[in-house]
Amino acid sequence: MAAPERRAFAQRINRTVAAEVRKQVSREHGGSPQLSKKRSGSQQLVPLTEVVEPVDFEEYLAAHPPELEPGPLRDLIEFPADDVEVVREPRECRTLEPGVPDEGKLDARVRDAVQVYSEDWLVVRRKYQRLSTMYSPNTAERQRQRQRGLPRQVFELDEARYHLEELKRRSPSLDDTPRGSWASSVFDLKNSVADPLLPALLEHTAMEELDRCNEELRKENRHPELLALFPAPDEDEAVERCSLPEVPREHFGQRILVKCLSLKFEIEIEPIFGTLALYDIKEKKKISENFYFDLNSDQVKGLLRAPGGHPAISTLARSAIFSITHPSPDIFLVIKLEKVLQQGDIGDCCEPYMVMKETDAAKNKEKLEKLRGAAEQFCSRLGRYRMPFAWTAIHLLNIVSTAGSLERDPADAESGEPRRGTWNERKRRTLERMSAGEEVCSFASFRPATLTVTNFFKQEGDRLSAEDLYKFLADMRRPSSLLRRLRPITAQLKVDISPAPESPHYCLSPELLRVKPYPDPRVRPTKEILEFPAQEVYVPHTTYRNLLYVYPQSLNFSSRQGSVRNIAVKVQFMAGEDPSQALPVIFGKSSCSEFTKDAYTAVVYHNRCPEFYEEFKLRLPPALTDNHHLLFTFYHVSCQPKQNAPLETPVGYTWVPLLQHGRLRTGLLCLPVSVEKPPPSYSVLTPDVQLPGMKWVDNHKGVFHVELRAVSSVHTQDPALDKFFTLGHVLEESHFPVRLRDAVLTESSVEGELRASVAGLRGAGLGPLLAHCHQVLDKLLLLIARPPIIGGQIGGFNLGRTAFEAMAVMVNQIHQGLEASQGQHGHNPLLAAYIHFAFRLPAEPPPTGDGELGGAAIQCATLSRATGRPASLNLSRSKSISNSNPDLATTPGSPDDEVQQILGSKACERSSNRLSSFLERSSAPAAPTRPTLLHEELALQWVVSTGAVREAVIRQAWFFFRLLVSSLALHLHQAQKLEVPRRLRFPSRFVDDIAALVGTVSIEIASRYQKDVELVEHLNSSLAFFLNDLLSLMDRGFVFSLVRLYYKQIGSRLPSAQNPPALVALRVDFLRIVCSHEHYVSLNLPWHSLSPPASPSPSVSSATSQGSAFSSPAQDQRVAGMFELSGPYRRQHFLAGLVLTELALILEPDAEGVFFLHKKVISALHNLLCSHDADTRYAAPPVRAHVAQLYLPLLSVVLDALPQLYDFTENHSPRGRLVTVPGDEGDSDSGTISQSVAMAIAGSPLPHAHRASPFPLPAAAPRPAGTLSAEASRTLLACLLWVLKNGDAGVLHSWCAELPPLHLGRLLDLLYLCVACFEYKGRKAFERISSLAFKKSLDMKARLEEAILGTVGARQEMVRRSRERSPLGGQESVRWRKNLAHWRPNSDKVDKSREEVEQEVLVEGNLATEASLVVLDTLEIIVQTVLLAEAKESVLDGVLRVLLHSMACTPSALFLQHCFASQRALVSKVSGAPQRGLTRAGRAMARGELGEGRSEPGGGGRLWGGRTQVRVTPSRGSGEARTGTQPPAHWTPLPASAGREPRRPGSQHPPLQPLDPTSCQRRVRTQASWLPAPPAPCQRQVRTQGVSSNVLEESAVSDDVLAPDEEGICSGKFFTELGLVGLLEQAAAAFTLGGLYEAVNEVYKILIPIYEANREFKKLAALHGKLQDAFGKISSQRMFGTYFRVGFYGSKFGDLDEQEFVYKEPSITKLAEISHRLEEFYAERFGDDLVEIIKDSNPVDKAKLDPNKAYIQLTYVEPFFDTYELKERVTYFEKNYGLRSFLFCTPFTRDGRAHGDLHEQHKRKTLLTTSHAFPYIRTRLPVVHKEEIILTPIEVAIEDMQKKTQELAFATHQDPADAKMLQMVLQGCVGTTVNQGPLEVAQVFLAEIPDDPRLYRHHNKLRLCFRDFTKRCEDALRKNKALIGPDQREYHRELERNYLRLRESLHPLLSRRIPQLYAPLVPRSTHR
Repeated sequence: MAAPERRAFAQRINRTVAAEVRKQVSREHGGSPQLSKKRSGSQQLVPLTEVVEPVDFEEYLAAHPPELEPGPLRDLIEFPADDVEVVREPRECRTLEPGVPDEGKLDARVRDAVQVYSEDWLVVRRKYQRLSTMYSPNTAERQRQRQRGLPRQVFELDEARYHLEELKRRSPSLDDTPRGSWASSVFDLKNSVADPLLPALLEHTAMEELDRCNEELRKENRHPELLALFPAPDEDEAVERCSLPEVPREHFGQRILVKCLSLKFEIEIEPIFGTLALYDIKEKKKISENFYFDLNSDQVKGLLRAPGGHPAISTLARSAIFSITHPSPDIFLVIKLEKVLQQGDIGDCCEPYMVMKETDAAKNKEKLEKLRGAAEQFCSRLGRYRMPFAWTAIHLLNIVSTAGSLERDPADAESGEPRRGTWNERKRRTLERMSAGEEVCSFASFRPATLTVTNFFKQEGDRLSAEDLYKFLADMRRPSSLLRRLRPITAQLKVDISPAPESPHYCLSPELLRVKPYPDPRVRPTKEILEFPAQEVYVPHTTYRNLLYVYPQSLNFSSRQGSVRNIAVKVQFMAGEDPSQALPVIFGKSSCSEFTKDAYTAVVYHNRCPEFYEEFKLRLPPALTDNHHLLFTFYHVSCQPKQNAPLETPVGYTWVPLLQHGRLRTGLLCLPVSVEKPPPSYSVLTPDVQLPGMKWVDNHKGVFHVELRAVSSVHTQDPALDKFFTLGHVLEESHFPVRLRDAVLTESSVEGELRASVAGLRGAGLGPLLAHCHQVLDKLLLLIARPPIIGGQIGGFNLGRTAFEAMAVMVNQIHQGLEASQGQHGHNPLLAAYIHFAFRLPAEPPPTGDGELGGAAIQCATLSRATGRPASLNLSRSKSISNSNPDLATTPGSPDDEVQQILGSKACERSSNRLSSFLERSSAPAAPTRPTLLHEELALQWVVSTGAVREAVIRQAWFFFRLLVSSLALHLHQAQKLEVPRRLRFPSRFVDDIAALVGTVSIEIASRYQKDVELVEHLNSSLAFFLNDLLSLMDRGFVFSLVRLYYKQIGSRLPSAQNPPALVALRVDFLRIVCSHEHYVSLNLPWHSLSPPASPSPSVSSATSQGSAFSSPAQDQRVAGMFELSGPYRRQHFLAGLVLTELALILEPDAEGVFFLHKKVISALHNLLCSHDADTRYAAPPVRAHVAQLYLPLLSVVLDALPQLYDFTENHSPRGRLVTVPGDEGDSDSGTISQSVAMAIAGSPLPHAHRASPFPLPAAAPRPAGTLSAEASRTLLACLLWVLKNGDAGVLHSWCAELPPLHLGRLLDLLYLCVACFEYKGRKAFERISSLAFKKSLDMKARLEEAILGTVGARQEMVRRSRERSPLGGQESVRWRKNLAHWRPNSDKVDKSREEVEQEVLVEGNLATEASLVVLDTLEIIVQTVLLAEAKESVLDGVLRVLLHSMACTPSALFLQHCFASQRALVSKVSGAPQRGLTRAGRAMARGELGEGRSEPGGGGRLWGGRTQVRVTPSRGSGEARTGTQPPAHWTPLPASAGREPRRPGSQHPPLQPLDPTSCQRRVRTQASWLPAPPAPCQRQVRTQGVSSNVLEESAVSDDVLAPDEEGICSGKFFTELGLVGLLEQAAAAFTLGGLYEAVNEVYKILIPIYEANREFKKLAALHGKLQDAFGKISSQRMFGTYFRVGFYGSKFGDLDEQEFVYKEPSITKLAEISHRLEEFYAERFGDDLVEIIKDSNPVDKAKLDPNKAYIQLTYVEPFFDTYELKERVTYFEKNYGLRSFLFCTPFTRDGRAHGDLHEQHKRKTLLTTSHAFPYIRTRLPVVHKEEIILTPIEVAIEDMQKKTQELAFATHQDPADAKMLQMVLQGCVGTTVNQGPLEVAQVFLAEIPDDPRLYRHHNKLRLCFRDFTKRCEDALRKNKALIGPDQREYHRELERNYLRLRESLHPLLSRRIPQLYAPLVPRSTHR
């Protein structure tokens, strides 16, 4: 830069700084705001790292009642009166009739169960919680709903593209127009519609009126919700999100509907009865109860129907709904058929069905009549008995797979027409299912199928057991099934199988209760079939169910004397021993009564040891007694009628008492059978008891096997639970003594037994425990709150503590058992549903009326009784509990002291004094006291818990926190305290317990955050949710003090923490959850402005009068305090202050730059602002302004963080970002260098390089800045714009008036950045992104195939390249920044539809327009504020620059109209003012020379708002512009504008145009001016040439490159020593990332002297560490690249015609891949039929080519090195670095063929030299030199033999030796199948001496090659012999034999010499 310019620049600096100093001195004590956090003017200076003491919330509200507030603000001051409500929700009953037994004589267990299953839900509801982000999250779907109805914004970028495409369609010759010509960019101007005239443009208007009109116009049709246009907050950070638990309901799996339509046999002679059931053969388990159906005709049914008897309609069902919880491919639907018992074996009875056909009915008429007659006789005589007949099975997986498991559209489902969807849809669904990990087998949705089963297998009498059935079913799955060889029974059973509807009509429950809806009771019903899940299902019981299933299995009567053959077993449920006491509780099967008193098994003819398969379903009575039992009677049935012989003869008896020690008896039983009738009183004994005088079968051995299975929600079937419930009922009834099993309990021993039973709950099974968890928890809570008083004595404390411990262990057990089903925060949904719906206070009896929860007080003895609480806990309280920690009488010295003081005063005393004082009184009689409060007991038990119990409670803290909150709310509701002032709601001792509890949990979080990461995360979120809930119930000031306590505890651990970011992340998550309260705004007291420090509270008048904001210093100070994180602000706006403080701390320059913390804090702020935008309560502008007032300090925070923000302006190469922040120079953490910076360093004359700031600053020490990611910066800027948009304009005016020019300059810089950040990218960018994403979505199978074939590397490299061309560059490829909102609008879908892309374009256009308008509004405020200021020139200059920048960033038509209006107003305001301080651009605009236009390289001018077309083009060296109608010369319809080549997605190289040759030299290079002092420039260039040979050639030191007239071209932050260091470090990092570790050393050779000179030893240590890592990674396993020659031929290519390039591709890229890619690209450009790929590598004859086509020739090339180069290039890296010469070979023959015989095979070697050396900044380089070498056939043979010899030598001397490789090479040389190759070469070229003397030396050289070849073969054989083992000796001998034969054949050829070679030399010519 010239000296005069430097001095003028310095003068401008001094003048600006002096004006600022004068202004600051004049108001030194006036309270002007400073953006620094270390300001000293405030009286209440509190560092940001400390949490201020919040205001006393309740006292503050009392001093400022809502009545004083005007308008809509009144409703936001206090929480609504109905904020918390307790609602009784009716329990949903699925059936029309209640399933509970009638009120009668029920035992205690049944009574409790009936109460639990019938009482309504009691729900504590926060009425407005739906408005919080916990339950109404800001999701992408919600954003899309809010974006409906957006207007379409018109952009020149899209319009130009549309017009260009239209012009192309109309003018086919447009492609022939030369590039850069004016004709190529002319639109049809003659036919274009004129723009509307601007009214009153030339009239004179007052400035105030003009501003007012412009403001009103800008506010018209504005979108009220800015953040609705922005992408939704990241859902990964939504830690506050939770969902309401689902209502507990009966469990169902996937349900299928099976309809039995018809059953038809070849002959119809008797009734046939069917049974359906599901079986899982893998689990070997029956997974459903039986469904019985009857498809017989009425005529056949008449054979059995008794006169006058009508079957119940429930037994006539022909359709059933089966539930499958665990879908599996091993599930079968088994169909069994039975018939009436008849004489004969099963095979004999089946024979007629197998041999007789329906077609032969006439022939077999007599036989049929005879069979019908016999059947009629058997039906009349043996009608009650059945016999097995046939069976078959349906594999359900076949049904699903055949019908197709694709999802169905509801409309398609009703119409019955299947919807298959497109191939892409089916493929996407398959991938989604695979990615979601769903099971392949699913019965939830499939197409209905109607099956016709034609083959049945006859039952075999000796193979009826379940085990036999599983074997049959397993055999059915095999292709060669043995069952298929059997002769089947031919029949036709039609069955319809379909997914069950949601609410089927006419359905009966398993208890035969009618399920809603049931419109008509006369319609044939559908039965719900009870499921027996294959694996245990862990769900609580919610309905009354009491069923018993009886499965007789086998009977062994082989030793029974007498005629016992046709055996039937009768089952009866007896209430006593009299036969009349049989109860009708057995469910009927089909076509019979609903319930029966007895049921029979099927009879197997003439079998003394029958097996049974029946299932008997019984309904258990509600109250079981010791007399209830099952009676089994065994009968011999006489099939053949005999005179005087009874039909059935009893041959045995046995029984099962159902109650044993008070427990239901179930399981597999082996019972002895009595020959005689049981004696009286047998029912109370088991048949195992040897009764005197009774005869037993087989000497009282067990001969009858039967299984009992209970499905009961009354009987737990678990001994631990049974004991617990039994003892609880004993205590309730208080009838002593009581017998429990073998022990007798007295009143004195019952407490110990009860405590033991409570402790024994940990031994209960998980399934029964979960099934009855509601009852267990109710009982435990009852014991905690109201321990029983036994014998008038208090013994409750130990019992209550034991119950609390048992509950903690139980909750932990449930969590561990159901870990897979936990929610986001580790919550178990079943336990959460209990607290939300089923929990109620145990201190009161159940409510009796709606809304009334009253009850009488009950005597109790607990730890928190008033009589038992020691006086030592009555702590002295120096101030209200809301002001500070209520437990401290003195100020603690540290947070640890504070917490320890709390815990010391509570936990320790409670564990000693309090317990001892209680235990001393435990022997005294209990006195009537007030009812014990559960929440007090829970809090106290938690605080005093220790050891394993404390750990268990900590692990499941969420459960106990929720339990506390629910009990608090229910207590307030029952005691009618919801209207009581919050300070009076709870006693002080409970408040003490809560404070101690929060302190304890905070200590756990701070101390265990590294050891138990997941536990601490859940504990942290649980505590936050707990405090969030307390804000609705307790003193809010007290809750704020708990938040402060948590913050102090975490903050005290931060300095010594090993991983501080982890603690900070926990704190941010905690704060985000607390701030997600639905009344968050009210909690921040937004309706009162901050007061001066002297006043405890502000006045209403001062808060509402903004007109006097500048009238007094106090008001100035008040306004200043609103924009800074001052002490008063943080006290009053406590939660908002914490959020902004976290943001300010994480953005501190010296804060640890942890990117995930940036994202976390900014996401929390973004989430809050989004919730305000979506909240209808804040829709009114005055209310929204008060809400925005909470976030005014955000402006100061972002201004301070300006150096850390991502520089979006660097994406605009012609423009530069204003740099107005100190310390902006130095290192940057960004991963890439922007294009503009790189071009500036390379010396390109940029139009707008990085200029000096228009707001000059004194020099500041540079510091490293932790740059934010683009996504975080963009989100932060969106939040800033939200505050500016919604903030009160008057307050912003006042703030701007107080800002010095320095900070106004920063603000303008920030607005400049906002414009660049939200610039509209154009529709084409979105379409490109969508196509990119679609191309990256490959099929899973294709990916696997690529990985196997080795092509995945190249494809991944292509994807990486496409990412690098995103608007963000490669910097954003960090893993945690996966959702880049800068280019990814809203959705993560891969294949977006056109409608979705259009919607994204629409939203992005509206966002860009709204952001620009917000910036324009702020500019107007700044202009109106600073017009009368002293230093307005520099500010107005900045305003003009931002305005120009907004015009240049693809503005919309709407914005341009308002922008021009503001521009005209600004010009009129400053046209008469002095323009001393303005830059040239500013002066030009002030003179009105710029006109109303904008600049966009590559964009045509459109008439916006004026009558002449105007173009503004930035000129080099100044901000002046020119007007005119001629477009710039570089504009072209091809995407190659501004000297840049067109890029396409998926490739980095430019396929169409080369860069301008002169611009190729403007690259990153090292200059001497970067170093502070000599050595000379050449020394640095020599050093950097070691990095790349291109450096010296590209170094630019001439004036034409440096552009000395360019203002500030070499004054940027990269043109300093520090800038050089930063660039070199980035280069080293890039080399390391690329695997070029050797080049890293060369870069560090330049850095080391600089660091040594500056004594930066830490950086030297780090540098040498990186160098060590780089050297350690050097290996030969790296893959550097693959190279191809690409030639372009044809006039279509223009100046590329006949040009050749060398392309560098990723390693292992195949020729077919690059060929396909280039062909696809140019086919898209020129047309599919106009592009051809030349398949060979021969020279191209252009005369033979079609002139209308474009030809591309591709050849694989290899790097070429001369012999001398190979001596220097030793390593693998050196052979792949600095490559300029490449070689490819082409075989040919003289007659034109590519290949021929050996004697005519020639080879052409082509040597290519490129312009630069690879690797280069471009991936293709032009070929600048080409050389061809022709090899004769004998030379080709010499090369081949030398190559084989080299391979042999390498394999022989490889270290370590590789035997397999050696044998492969050796086999290829001497093997019998290939030795004709070398031998044939020798026979062709060595058999005769050539006639041409010029070939003598070649002949001799080939002979010597063969000698060397045979010698190498011999060495290889010797090496192989040493390596092989004994198993390869024969193989080696074969190789030796082949070698000897080859050597013998070659010997005569190799021994012949050419005499002429040994003759004296004579002159001769050489030929090459």
